[in-house]
Amino acid sequence: MRQMTLVGFLQAQNCTNFVGSWRHPDAAQDFTSAEYYRRIARALEAGKFHLGFFDDRLAMPDLFAGDHAHTVANGIRCVKMDPITILTVMGMATTRLGLGSTFSTTYFEPFHVARVFATLDLMTEGRAAWNVVTSMNDGEARNMGHDSHQHHDRRYDRADEFMEVVQGHWDAWEDGAIVADKATGLFAHPEKVHRLDYKGEFFQSRGPFTVPRSKQGHPVIIQAGQSGRGTTFAARWAECVFVAYHGIEQARRDYAAFKTKVADAGRDPDKVSVCAGVYPVVAETRAEAEDKVALIDKLPKEIDSLSLLSEVLNFDFSKQPIDKPFTQEEMDSWTGVQGMRDRMRRELGNRMPSPRDFINITRRGTFHDHPRFVGSPKDVADGMEEWFATRACDGFVIAAAHVPGSYEEFSRLVVPELQRRGLFHLDYAGPTLRENLGLDRPTVGDWRQYG
Repeated sequence: MRQMTLVGFLQAQNCTNFVGSWRHPDAAQDFTSAEYYRRIARALEAGKFHLGFFDDRLAMPDLFAGDHAHTVANGIRCVKMDPITILTVMGMATTRLGLGSTFSTTYFEPFHVARVFATLDLMTEGRAAWNVVTSMNDGEARNMGHDSHQHHDRRYDRADEFMEVVQGHWDAWEDGAIVADKATGLFAHPEKVHRLDYKGEFFQSRGPFTVPRSKQGHPVIIQAGQSGRGTTFAARWAECVFVAYHGIEQARRDYAAFKTKVADAGRDPDKVSVCAGVYPVVAETRAEAEDKVALIDKLPKEIDSLSLLSEVLNFDFSKQPIDKPFTQEEMDSWTGVQGMRDRMRRELGNRMPSPRDFINITRRGTFHDHPRFVGSPKDVADGMEEWFATRACDGFVIAAAHVPGSYEEFSRLVVPELQRRGLFHLDYAGPTLRENLGLDRPTVGDWRQYG
């Protein structure tokens, strides 16, 4: 029987992806401590979540008005720590929870990324996942020694080649290469460790790679691109896809279209989980949950939205009067997230959007930028079941109003209801993330048959 995939949407920062979360009266304030992340990990594993996943940026949002003062003053994702270090801490507090992080193909080298995640995979005994991103704004570019960001599609061209190098290095060590035979003095079979000798347009990488294969073969690949080029990339490489669908009808259409792309790439669509970002707010009764939402909806500020729109679209929204429409030429010059501009065109047709339209339609920076399931455990499960059963998604990326409380409540109240309905597993299938996601353990060279 088909069952849901559940992912916890995490940030190594002072707030969740919902900026106002740090203002919530129940939000824990020790977000720079190891125990903060251990609590989150334990809450997710108690709820049998498949994966805890860290989104990441390489800069604080400082494009709005060309300065970081508003970001720091309002706590708009101004603290950003290294998620890989934190995943190691979380891995030591859990035994089954998958552990994923974002890492950019634009500002790192393939050998480095391959080694970081292969090592994490060994240290967590086969529970690691890599969320492949191409980065999005000039703030990140400047922090990494560049003046500006590359063109959107060109970044994905580079990312395709980046993936070939990483996967090639992950194939370097065959299973059974290491024997560590003290009697004969043979540590490993040389014929089972291979050099890559890759030469492409963007990268050259020799090898041999320095990290042996893990229990699950190599880390699970996550991707979240929703532009045309982004979905083509995901269809070729991803094993778990995170999506921002904004209504169930759009979700069903986009889900079906993406699954067709996966099949066209020569891959099994059932082996690629599409997980939709959602905000669940649950309490013992619907009335209590609605009271919670009323409190949450008072937390966002307009500056949150304007700052995050500037970051994601790579344009300083302080330069545009809030009700003045942009020109097509202006929007075409932006190098940020293409999928968000595509959505505005779908929503408005031929009318050009103003900054206020961007705020009202995208709801970025609010507790409305993902669909919300609010109410009792039954109410929340009903909403999730409708999306899942009608093929709007294969699972959910659970975003939190505050942490760790939102995850503790969801695991305690909603998960048992999903399990009772047979929609979610009763326990982990095995020790590795691939086993728990129902993915085959890759053999050397599997990736070469696609694309």
